[in-house]
Order: sequence, then structure tokens, then C-alpha cells
Amino acid sequence: MSRLIVNRRRFMLGSAAVGSGLVLSGCDQFDFLGQRGNPVRQVMERANVLTYKAQRTLIGDQVLAREYSASEIRQGMKPNGSVEPSTPEYNFLRMQDFASYKLTIKGMVEREVSFSLDELRNMPARSQITRHDCVEGWSCIAKWTGTPLGPVLDQAGVKPEARYCVYHCFDNIQRTLSGDILYYTSSDLIDAYHPQTILSYGLNDQVLPVSNGAPIRLRIERALGYKQPKYLHTIELVDDLTPFGGGKGGYWEDNGYDWYGGI
Repeated sequence: MSRLIVNRRRFMLGSAAVGSGLVLSGCDQFDFLGQRGNPVRQVMERANVLTYKAQRTLIGDQVLAREYSASEIRQGMKPNGSVEPSTPEYNFLRMQDFASYKLTIKGMVEREVSFSLDELRNMPARSQITRHDCVEGWSCIAKWTGTPLGPVLDQAGVKPEARYCVYHCFDNIQRTLSGDILYYTSSDLIDAYHPQTILSYGLNDQVLPVSNGAPIRLRIERALGYKQPKYLHTIELVDDLTPFGGGKGGYWEDNGYDWYGGI
């Protein structure tokens, strides 16, 4: 069965490379794709829908990402992207060692709830040794520890009409004349409730470092690295992604990356 899954993933990655090889060439080459009505962007968007549906069909909703042995952790987890948010809210929390941090679940839920870092750490935990695959072309095996997201969402009572989770972060990914653009991304509820999707607060048996996303980094293990948001503070349940950012479901997605990002 594992060989079949690997072969399926190779097939999907090969197929995606035909239609989206430009994406893998680097982040800075996609400014033109942010233009609505761009014909290349329109073709990519249609390909993204096909990829999402094909991967869901071929791989299935609950298939697990491969987990590794501890002996296969050969280096520390590489920090990348933003490694030190500078927003006042984040700096205040960091000075307190995140003692007043709260993760909020809101939107299409029966009740808005918030959890401190201690409360999250005291919930049933899961540890998994998985491989992080970055769209920039590198990989790294690491051990992640945290609480599964699904049971946390259940405490808020997700409404039947909700379709997506939007993940809001402290990470000021880009500065403009009008202010900071904060990182965000999203997933469907299938990935949110996947058994390996965790709110990670530990890395390689240590407290999660700031450079890797402290205090909480979401891990969606069957997705590429840009779908693993760092510095997470709010999860918003919605039925439509268009009101957020550029309307494509995430910062990089607004700039031309595949929304699903599955591997």
C-alpha cells in the first residue's frame, strides 16, 4: 500500500510540474500572476482545481503522510521565510514568553473560544516525525509535537455550512507604504480534521523556536511548506475565501501558488 501511495504522489507531482513548473522556480517571479484576468493565472487556476480533485480521488481523505524513525533526523529544522515577526502584538507576547498568548477559534462556529498556550499543551498530544517539503526545493525531517486540530475545532462547534479554515498569523510577511501585510493561508475541513494535522508547540523534543513559528505552528503534513503557517493566532471558519486578502485563500496563493498545495 505504501508503494502505491508513493507512486500516486510521484504521478501527481509530475503532473503538477507540467502545469506549474514556474511556481517552483521561485517566489519573486509571480508578481504578474496577481493581476486578475491574467490568462496564465486563469489557466493555472483551472489546473489547481483539477489537481485538488485528482489528489483527493487518488490519495483519499485520511491517508497518512509517511512518518520516519528518530535516526532519520539528521539536522535541525531549517528556518525559512519570516523568522522573526516584528509586529507590536507579537513582540509583546514574546517578551512575556507567550504567557498571555491565546489561540482563537471564530467564524462559523456555535461559540467563539480561545485557548492559552498552557491549555493547548495540556490537551491530548500527538508527536510525529515527518518530512517538510518546501516549494523552494529542499526537504527536512523533523519531529513535531502538538495537539490535534480537529478536537480543538470541535470545542467551538463547527457549523454545517463551514467549508474552510482560514489561518491568521502574526507574521508580517511584507511591508508596504500602507502598512504590514500579515501572513495567512487556509485549508478545507478535510485537512483540518486529518489525524496528522496538529497545532505544534514542540520541535525535536524542544520548545518550538521563534524562527520555526513559536508559539504555535500548524502542521498539515500532506501539504507543502507554505501551507504550514507559523505564528498562528486565529482560526476562522468560513464558507467562502474571497473576502480575505486577494481572494485566493492565502498570501502565496494570492500571488499565484496552488491553493491546495498537496503532496
